[in-house]
This record gives sequence, structure tokens and C-alpha cells, in this order.
Amino acid sequence: MNDSVTLNRPSTDSPAAPAIRRGRNLIAVASGKGGVGKTWFSITLAHALSRMGKRVLLFDGDLGLANVDVQLGLMPKRDLNDVIRGRLGMDKVVQPYEDGVFDIIAGRSGQASLSALPSQRLAILRDQLLEVGEQYDVVIADLGAGVDRTVRMFSASATRTLLVCTDEPTSLTDAYAFIKLGNAAGMSKHISVVINQAPSESEGEKTYKTLLKACENFLRLRPPLAGMIRHDPRVRDAIRHQTPILTRSPNAEAATDVERIAKLVLREIADTQKAMATARP
Repeated sequence: MNDSVTLNRPSTDSPAAPAIRRGRNLIAVASGKGGVGKTWFSITLAHALSRMGKRVLLFDGDLGLANVDVQLGLMPKRDLNDVIRGRLGMDKVVQPYEDGVFDIIAGRSGQASLSALPSQRLAILRDQLLEVGEQYDVVIADLGAGVDRTVRMFSASATRTLLVCTDEPTSLTDAYAFIKLGNAAGMSKHISVVINQAPSESEGEKTYKTLLKACENFLRLRPPLAGMIRHDPRVRDAIRHQTPILTRSPNAEAATDVERIAKLVLREIADTQKAMATARP
């Protein structure tokens, strides 16, 4: 097996679960359910950050249903499956996306075996991502929908998890479930909400307050709002043309909204790194 695959390998002598390791610049993007624009948001956020002069890595962590490459019209020669199988190290599957000036680690769609990896192997994968991520200012991890073991592990290691939801009742219900399970796993203080496809800012605020009220009443939590992204027909147009919206329609309302969230992300990372530096002995 490639030596890089064993990077930071947890001990297999004990059945204990792998320790949580937090990244200094890892932003996880998650959702309670599919179809809320999570991958589009991840791509646009990565692009927005790169346009701000940051070195950005976009990791397609939706193991088994990867589609970052599809939305960008790419045909990667190497992907996460090569790392899982031990053929290549994580650093060898990083590929530049020239149009967006950021790098990508593509997933492998249709490989159910990837989403069924043992916890030890997932921990190795996560640790390799954190190691490669040291070369970047920001790492965006586009995680799968739901709250399976993979999502929980990567979310727990993230500086911040951006939970994407819409005003659909099922989306709000699943977002609440994500926060509830995240709270049980000790992740609640690192979760922020992103309201996508909001008809207007006021309607987006109402959607957020609906979720917030449920969290306050039943969980005694107040997950902060990272931002709202207004419904914009140019989003669908960009996806249809497999082109980032900041390339095709840089002045679109949705693009502007994501840029605003990108600025918040940079502040969050700066604060986290400062706290980590202060905590060092």
C-alpha cells in the first residue's frame, strides 16, 4: 500500500473510536436532505474565496454520490477512489480547476463501497485531507446529505459546518435532525445555517427563525445564521452550462450572497487559528 495512505493511521490495537482531530481551515458543507443546492453552494463558495486571493481546495466528500466534477464539466483522471484503494496518496489526486483558480479532489460517483468504509479507514482519509489542507488557506468539504457516520466525522473535524437548507418543510425537518444529532455528538457549537433559494431576504429570515425556534424550544440551542442566498434563475443557468455562477453571471444576486458568506468564513478561520495559536503551550 502507498505509504501516504497510512498517514496518521490510528492504532488498530484498540477497538476505541478514532480521536477527533480538528482542522484549522476546514469548512464542511452539509445538509439534512438532498436537493437543497449544497454542492452548488460548495463550488460557489470555493470560487468566491479564490477570487479573494485565497488558496482553496474543494474536496468532494459525498462518498458514493460525488457530483462536483459533473457540475463543473470535468472528467478527472484521478479521484478519491485511487486514495481509498491505496493506489495514490491524497496529494496525488489534487487537480487544478483552471477556470475557478482553485483545486479539487474529485469523488467517485456510484461507488457504494466508499460510503461503507470502516471508521479506521475514514479516519485515515480525514487525516490525509487535513495534512494536504495545510498547503491551503481554506479547504471546503462538500459532504453527503444526511447525518451518516462519514458526515459526522468530517463535520466534527471542521472549523465550521455550514448547514444548507431551504424553506421546504422536509428540508427544515431534516436540518433540525442534523442539528439535534450534532448536538448529541458535541458538534452543535460549530454549526451555522445557510438558507438557500430564499424568495427574498425577509422570507429567508422567516425560514431561519422557524428553524431557530424549534432549536430553542427543544434543544436549547441557537445555531447562528451564516447567510441567506436568494432564489436566482441564473443559478440553474450556470449549472446547466456546467460553469460557476461567478464566471457566467458574477453580478447575480445569488453570487453576491455567497461572496458575503465567504467573507464570514474567512473571519471564522482567522479567529480559529488565533485561538489555536493562543492555546499552544
